[in-house]
Amino acid sequence: MKMTKILGLLIALGSLNMTLGTAQEEGKAPIILLDPGHGGTDKGANAVLDRSEKDIVLGLAQEILVLNHKVLDHPMELYMTRYSDTLISLYDRGRLSKGLEADLFVSIHGNYAPNPNAQGLEVFVWRPSAKAGNKFKATSQQLAETLALELQQKLGIRNRGVKQANFQVLRDNRDQCPAVLVELGFLSNGEEAAYLKSKRGVRAMALAILMGINKFLEFDRNL
Repeated sequence: MKMTKILGLLIALGSLNMTLGTAQEEGKAPIILLDPGHGGTDKGANAVLDRSEKDIVLGLAQEILVLNHKVLDHPMELYMTRYSDTLISLYDRGRLSKGLEADLFVSIHGNYAPNPNAQGLEVFVWRPSAKAGNKFKATSQQLAETLALELQQKLGIRNRGVKQANFQVLRDNRDQCPAVLVELGFLSNGEEAAYLKSKRGVRAMALAILMGINKFLEFDRNL
C-alpha cells in the first residue's frame, strides 16, 4: 500500500477550520460515538508485528478525539465506547449510543485474512432483515461511502467497497442514528499492519476519519 498522499491530507487540515460551525450556531454540536472494537480479554485480530487489534483501534480512536479539539474551531461532541483496555459488551455499546442520543456511530476495527496479501479497507452497514426495517439505511450508506472515499483519496488505500453485515453494533443502532463499522486495513498484511502501528499512520487515518465525518455532516445538513 503506497501512502503517497499524506502531504495532501495535512494541507487539507486548513479546510476543516472553516466548517462545522452550523451545528454549534444551532445550539447543539453533533454527538459522535466512536467504538474501538474489542478490548480486555477480547484482543481481536493479532497483527503480524505483534500488536493486537484492540490496542491499535483504541489508539486511533484516542487520536481522533485529540485532533477533534486541535484541528476544528467548532469541535464535534465525541465520545468513545471505551477509553481504556476494557471489554465492553456489544449490547452495552448499543445502550450507550441510545443513552447519549448519538447522531452518528462509528465502529473502528482492523481486518484479518488467511491470505497475507489481502489489502484494503472495507466499510460495513447493517443488512436489514425481512422483519426489521432500517430508518437510517440511506444515511448509513452515505456515511460509509464518504468515509471510504476520504480514506482512499487522502491516503491512497485500496477501497474494497461498502458492504452489508448483521453486526450487532450496527443492528442495535438501526433506530438511533446512521451507523457504520470501518475495517481500516488487514493486520495480517505486513505493510498495512506496520502502517497502522506507526505514529504517522495513526495520525493520518485519524485525520481522514475526522474529515470524512465532517464531510458527511455537511452533506446531511444540506439535504
